[in-house]
Amino acid sequence: MRLTRRTMIHGTILSAAVAGAGPALAQSRRGRSVEAPVRWIDGAAPELHNGQTFGVAWVRGALSKGQALTVRGAGGEAVPSQSWPTAYWPDGSVKWTAHAVPPGVTGEKLVVANGRPALPAAPVSVRETAEAIFVRSGTLEWEIAKSGPAAIRSARNGERVLLANARLLGEIRAGSPEGERIALTGTIERAVVEQKGPVRAVVRLEGHHVGGGRSVLPFVVRLYAYAGSEALRVVHSFVLDIEATDHVSALGIATDVPMRGALHDRHVRLATADDAMFVEAVRPLTGLRRDPGKAVRDAQIAGRAVPAEMRDPVGKLLERIPAWNDFSLSQLNANGFTLTKRTGEGHGWIDADEGHRAPGFGYVGSPEGGAAIAARYFWQRHPTQIDIRDAASDTASLTAWLWSPDAKPMDLRPYHGTMGMESFAAQNQGLDITYEDYEPGWDDPKGIARTSELMLWAFDATPETPRLQALARAAATPPQLMAEPAHLHAAGVFGDWGLPDRSTPQRALIEDQLANLVDFYAGEVDRRSWYGFWDHGDVMHSYDSDRHQWKYDIGGFAWANSELSPDLWLWYTALRSGDARTWRLAEAMTRHTGEVDVYHMGRFAGLGTRHGVQHWSDSSKQPRVSNAAYRRIFYYLTADERVGDLMRALVTSEQTLQHVEIGRKTGAPKEQLPEGVIQMAFGTTWAVCAGAWLTEWERTGDTRWRDRIAAGMDSIGRMPNGWLTGGAPYDLKSGRFLTRDTIGISHLNAVFGAVEIQAELIQLIDMPRFRAAWLDYCRWFNAPRAEWAAKFDRPYGGRNLRQGHSRLTAYVAKATGDAALAARAAEEFYSGEAGQRMARDPRVKLPGGVVEWPGVSTNGASQWGLAAIQTLALVPEALDTVPVPTRAPRADQANPEQGPSYRP
Repeated sequence: MRLTRRTMIHGTILSAAVAGAGPALAQSRRGRSVEAPVRWIDGAAPELHNGQTFGVAWVRGALSKGQALTVRGAGGEAVPSQSWPTAYWPDGSVKWTAHAVPPGVTGEKLVVANGRPALPAAPVSVRETAEAIFVRSGTLEWEIAKSGPAAIRSARNGERVLLANARLLGEIRAGSPEGERIALTGTIERAVVEQKGPVRAVVRLEGHHVGGGRSVLPFVVRLYAYAGSEALRVVHSFVLDIEATDHVSALGIATDVPMRGALHDRHVRLATADDAMFVEAVRPLTGLRRDPGKAVRDAQIAGRAVPAEMRDPVGKLLERIPAWNDFSLSQLNANGFTLTKRTGEGHGWIDADEGHRAPGFGYVGSPEGGAAIAARYFWQRHPTQIDIRDAASDTASLTAWLWSPDAKPMDLRPYHGTMGMESFAAQNQGLDITYEDYEPGWDDPKGIARTSELMLWAFDATPETPRLQALARAAATPPQLMAEPAHLHAAGVFGDWGLPDRSTPQRALIEDQLANLVDFYAGEVDRRSWYGFWDHGDVMHSYDSDRHQWKYDIGGFAWANSELSPDLWLWYTALRSGDARTWRLAEAMTRHTGEVDVYHMGRFAGLGTRHGVQHWSDSSKQPRVSNAAYRRIFYYLTADERVGDLMRALVTSEQTLQHVEIGRKTGAPKEQLPEGVIQMAFGTTWAVCAGAWLTEWERTGDTRWRDRIAAGMDSIGRMPNGWLTGGAPYDLKSGRFLTRDTIGISHLNAVFGAVEIQAELIQLIDMPRFRAAWLDYCRWFNAPRAEWAAKFDRPYGGRNLRQGHSRLTAYVAKATGDAALAARAAEEFYSGEAGQRMARDPRVKLPGGVVEWPGVSTNGASQWGLAAIQTLALVPEALDTVPVPTRAPRADQANPEQGPSYRP
């Protein structure tokens, strides 16, 4: 189709008509039937899962508050479900709902629709006493402590205790990595029931690790129970609050397991590499010189009680067969585990197995009951370990170590000294040469956090090995339900994006490159071993083509720490494709960047750290990294409570900027501001904070957050130069900017989620002056120099990331129906300037398994990906009509590394 002003205006009028009809449509839709198709991200129903929670978006006005929803199978039959709202539209209608289904629901596709939800055959239920919370699922009851050292006091089937005293463990080395060992035990200080069933119950536990006179490493642990499940899902979060002189040397979760019956009827199962299972008994009856009989051997391997009669002389000589008391599977790096066992303390460890990557699953028990534990990301977040101790005694212990006690302690000390950089001038020199913004004392990890996911099962008897293997697979790679991308798109959430479109050669080329970039980064994670407890989930910032290595040791070119929004690029890609590989890459990044790259307590609380060699080493602490916009897509798709907590904690993050001045090293004259007023950039700070306020307003309906957003929007809209002002003094109490008649263009202002958040704000809050200010910014950022000079009497400066900003030009083109702007947007996108050039597949394979993407940087990939998704959604016809250039961009365009003029 030929792109003309008429076709652009026609599309814009249609869009405006739909938007203008919003209230009327809302009124007509409310109370009517609704349907949302749901699918598994892997494309097929899993062999099993441990319970599912997923989110569904609804068109404004379609679903009224309190309207009942149910989940149906593909054949229309109701399946057990539990539903609740997670966000609201401004008119009070429901924007997002969350839905839980129990483990037995495994249909290929599901549908969320109007109707009364079906109850499970045995609903999960919760009751409380003064001292404990009891969660019952079928005949299994979990007793959860409200205080004290045992998080889970017991899991019982009737009167039979299957596990007991489930507790958090830790250890620190005082003074140095070789210092005194101080054992820690998690102590519960608060317990809250967040959901009571009938499909899903959630209990939140809070406390500290206590030992040696210390109370450290505050934690939040959530326990999830699903109807019909023998398991609790455990989400374990802790904050690092110890001084740099101390070192965490162990962190884990342990439970006691009553051991019943003969030693030869006690079973150990440890998942190993390639879906194999270590299947042994405490006292083995296989492989002996004398055969006890096939029925005996088969029973022991199957996990059943062996027949009472054994062939002579085995039954008479059982005490001569060693009983193996302790087992340990240790994964100290991403590419190798060892499995050892011993008969008891004081005796030697015997090598039992070794391999590449263990999934992180262990079981101990008997035909009369047992327990299993699994840790997700087991090998990816090394050093980890599964331990079984005292299996030959009356009570065994089963431990999942999130940080193995056999590994070296965590060493989070600064990776270099002051190097003469005591002054701002010297620190700016360091920035100029290594791209690191160093400042003594600011390379401090105190206040960062980490969340881990585990499963804990209580069994009536030793399950068959194939079932344990399936449980191990599901724990290592949890299946996930997701609303169909087409439904999410039709709901009008998350601004401007569209579904994959290969209808023309240019669009197909863009779609191919989107897929290839995700494939490249997913491959690099493994090829470059971007693994480890603190690193897993992040990616590197820039590539060193001379060393054929990412710049892991060069200042600000090392870990990306969300620089230029790789989180958003991956989540928007997953939104539109529903692709499992993209989802899991984005999920791991969300788990990392929202925890490790952000401060959750202390002087930097609410801020994140700019990219660097260590995730906390750079002295630029800013909201642009802690950014709620990077978490909210995952939250709404999964209703994940931990991520919800993280976003809620950010609603007051701007207050921290009263004592952490972002621009303290620029050398620019500092304006004397009244108390309670700070300098604030519109994009890298205000828009970021607005993302947190928007999310809180949506989740709660509390209009004070809407009003805070609106105050900022109105004051920006009243500026003589609107968004082009770039930033201004901000009154923390009123939420308004002080008027300034300046222009301050920054290539960073729009690329930390500002584009996406502004699109949502304009959709939700009717403020014409703000909309006009944003459209002006979108029009003029990438404007040709001559056009700028004809319009403004201010310098044309501060431009970079031209390709990434093409989506701003596309936005104003769509909004105004301007065909010339649409063509300009397409040309900017295809230019490759400070991004990625278009190519069929530019990857190059080198010796040693190295794969390179010429000119790649995470900055460029992220901004190219977001520009591709949004220009495809806004001006697809222009992308068809503007020719794709065949020349490669200049080297400095292909890898957008900012020079000395860049200020973090």
